[in-house]
Amino acid sequence: MRIVLDAMGSDTCPEPEVSAAVEAVRQFGDEIILVGPEDQLKPRLQALGSDAGKVQLVHAPDTITMQDKGLALALKAKRKGSRNSMAVGMDLLKSGQAEAFVTAGNTGGALATAFYRLGVLPGVERPALCGIFPVKGGFCFVLDIGANPECKPEHLVQFAVMGAVYASKVRGVSAPRVGLISNGEEAGKGNELVKGTYHLLETSGLNYIGNLEGKELFGGQADVAVTDGFTGNVLLKSSEAVAKLITDVLREELTSSLRLKIGALIAKPAFKKLKSLMDPSDVGAAPLLGVDGLVFIGHGRSDARAMLSAVRTARQAVQADLLNALRSAIQERLAALPVAESAAANGAER
Repeated sequence: MRIVLDAMGSDTCPEPEVSAAVEAVRQFGDEIILVGPEDQLKPRLQALGSDAGKVQLVHAPDTITMQDKGLALALKAKRKGSRNSMAVGMDLLKSGQAEAFVTAGNTGGALATAFYRLGVLPGVERPALCGIFPVKGGFCFVLDIGANPECKPEHLVQFAVMGAVYASKVRGVSAPRVGLISNGEEAGKGNELVKGTYHLLETSGLNYIGNLEGKELFGGQADVAVTDGFTGNVLLKSSEAVAKLITDVLREELTSSLRLKIGALIAKPAFKKLKSLMDPSDVGAAPLLGVDGLVFIGHGRSDARAMLSAVRTARQAVQADLLNALRSAIQERLAALPVAESAAANGAER
């Protein structure tokens, strides 16, 4: 298995990526292709010992940064001769020289580069970024979490199909329960997007359980939850902020007196479990579903542990043959829907 790792993505690049590449070779025995400026990466690899020699280095002198916006970003993503680390890495994926691509870089840059250089799967109009949320009893896969601020009902149906395939094939969830994020459980609740999507999901053939409020989502009543990228991104960032608030308050309170410090020591296993549940480093990266290639996008704050987890997540997708599973599911599920013909036509035009 060959996985491309963008060495210039994280906020403190390339140290986390270089360390993760070497550790991935040690743990998994796969070929890791590290993409970035050779003059920066080669000495760092050499300093990490013999296993570093098993990491393949591909030179990419340019980088898509957080400052790249608008036309400048589009040109870096689209130009045939682009030499930034994302473009070079995804070209390796497109040409069949690798099975997956992992980055912790500019999310917009990764989305644009994947769209222009890989294209989308037939039948998919909008790729979706799939976030993994900790909920009661396990996890819920929420999509979209930021790739598509504005959506149509058929887009959310496509998200539901892709999310269900990911939950089933990669995470081993049998007959994933699919819910639609709304402000009420009843079928008539929600804005026009939610109302229009509700009835399409009812006829999708998925294990659709209806609308989801926040309490149902975090109560673990669904395995997959779909929404537009604007709502999903607000949900993601709000959840992260609340989780940080809870841990900060607990830390302050439990160290405020000797009695509470003793209590904290007794409850340490429970706090350790809570910390692990809310730690995004355990997952590492979110899959970008719907593009014609396996692309995973991690957080800019990723450390070496998070990058290693991202590589592990990508490996699981390759082992599950996720891309072919998505192709088959999209053709089978969407063919029965009223929106399928127009979606398939749009995919074919691309």
